[in-house]
Amino acid sequence: MTFFDGHRVNELPPEERNIAQVFQFPVIYDTMTVFDNLAFPLRNMNTPEYRVKPKVLEVADILELTPLLDRKAKNLTADEKQKVSMGRGLVRDDVTAILFDEPLTVIDPQLKWKLRRKLKEIHERFNITMIYVTHDQLEASTFADKIAVMYDGQVVQFGTPRELFERPAHTFVGYFIGSPGMNFMAVEHQADQVMFGAQPLPINAQLRRAVASATSSNIKLGIRPEFIAISTSPTAESVPIQVISVQDLGTYSLVTFSLNEQTFKARLPEGHPPVGEAAFAEFDNAKLALYIDEYLVETSHE
Repeated sequence: MTFFDGHRVNELPPEERNIAQVFQFPVIYDTMTVFDNLAFPLRNMNTPEYRVKPKVLEVADILELTPLLDRKAKNLTADEKQKVSMGRGLVRDDVTAILFDEPLTVIDPQLKWKLRRKLKEIHERFNITMIYVTHDQLEASTFADKIAVMYDGQVVQFGTPRELFERPAHTFVGYFIGSPGMNFMAVEHQADQVMFGAQPLPINAQLRRAVASATSSNIKLGIRPEFIAISTSPTAESVPIQVISVQDLGTYSLVTFSLNEQTFKARLPEGHPPVGEAAFAEFDNAKLALYIDEYLVETSHE
């Protein structure tokens, strides 16, 4: 069931749900001026004309469309047309929510950052509920107050960007959120050890017990690249790895390595010691996450 402002809207026709929508591609009237396009939703609701102009001018100013108000929409660039389309969704202040369906797809990459900031500014300024669909995890993380991640037709987690990064509730969330995403190891319990293939993993007793007590055979451990330490000397908490590549990205380095014939990513801070082909990886036990049947199982860490 879907409720807007406490009212169920499932059975209502679209025109009675009091929502606005901005589509992936511009939906505007080419024969109208930019001003008339922005004014159309207000006039369609029989808004008095003395209220139309101030609202159109306000939205045009926010989206930097003021110099284009007298221009026919057919003469605009793709970026400008989409800004007008967004303005049409924003011009009404009585809507319950605005639905955005990947509205920045056709926007030039350099302009995307600017429009994201504008949308955030509009959201804070007018306190409008916005539901924003995107396949870009960076866009979602930088724009949203809360994110609903969908997988296989279901919402597998709903939370803040920080919650999704720090405690992904599903393996897909861990893989999708983060750059690069979370590393996963399919593990099993053997002789009081947690095995990743033929490699025993040095993990704490709490995690070992949780793996041992699992009734499913679909058990994974997840670790973010940020929480893997790489060294040239072994310790009691490390495992041997084969380094495939090291990318120096300025403020950090991205190490790609192989463990049990599976590829992993580790993110090392700037100024880390040189890494050779043969090295050792240590997983921060406090940041290891346990997933059974793809869903997070909460465990306390010792």
